[in-house]
Amino acid sequence: MTIPKLSRRDFSRLAGGVCAGGGLAPAQKAPLTASQIIERIKQRLGVKWGPNTVDTFKIGDPETPVHGIASTFMATLDVLQRSAAAGANFVISHEPTFWNHLDKTEDLRDDPVFQHKRAFIEKNRIVVFRLHDGLHACKPDMIYLGWDKLLGWEKYLVPGPHHQFVLPPTTVEAIARHFASLLKTRSIRLVGDPKLKVSTLALAGHNVLDKQGMMPDCDVVVLFEAWERNSAEFVHDLVLSGGKRAMILTAHESGEEAGMDEFAQWLRPVVPEVPVKFISAGDAFWIPKINR
Repeated sequence: MTIPKLSRRDFSRLAGGVCAGGGLAPAQKAPLTASQIIERIKQRLGVKWGPNTVDTFKIGDPETPVHGIASTFMATLDVLQRSAAAGANFVISHEPTFWNHLDKTEDLRDDPVFQHKRAFIEKNRIVVFRLHDGLHACKPDMIYLGWDKLLGWEKYLVPGPHHQFVLPPTTVEAIARHFASLLKTRSIRLVGDPKLKVSTLALAGHNVLDKQGMMPDCDVVVLFEAWERNSAEFVHDLVLSGGKRAMILTAHESGEEAGMDEFAQWLRPVVPEVPVKFISAGDAFWIPKINR
């Protein structure tokens, strides 16, 4: 019996029929690992990754296959629990997981809170990566970009090195209420006259003294990660000495959560293979009602 020779076209048609009929299953791609996702993020962000950056894996195996990603302001225990419930085993957090800037845990080994949090992470095979420096190094800064968009203030932003705005004339109190409504925070405090008419505003860093040069040209300074001894006291003395200025202090979360939501939206087309979810850490403070 002579076996007929198959042409390339016949062979391709036969192979296609076998696959279509289920005789041979197509090869499945392995899930992306956490380290592969971070490498893709680094390539797409296009910023310089310095040797002393805090943007590193904090806990978990970087080679873990990722089934879901949670973007968050901070990997609190509550955020980790909700991430696990949502099927996200890779948490990308803007701020530390273990309560200090470098996430050092040597002195926390015997602490029951640390032990509880670590046990939950390990039990659920969660990987946590901190993404802080890279997002602030973006042009524009992705954290502030999310904040601007949420408040609807992109059109008021003044070009330049400082994050300053020229707003339609308003009052300090109106701005604070705008923050409370859109940033969903209970933790807003003011220094200065809430009825003060204002139109120029700037974001400061950790303290007003870093940006003191802006104060003569700025009606209101806003902080959401303040060292109060260098901020509230300075503005208070400024007001008492006759300066028509004010300061608004909000919760740290309220200033940066929108940026991590912005990052989640940016990340989805970067890793289309993996679902990405923004999980809010929320305002940790509560304000007691006082009967007067």
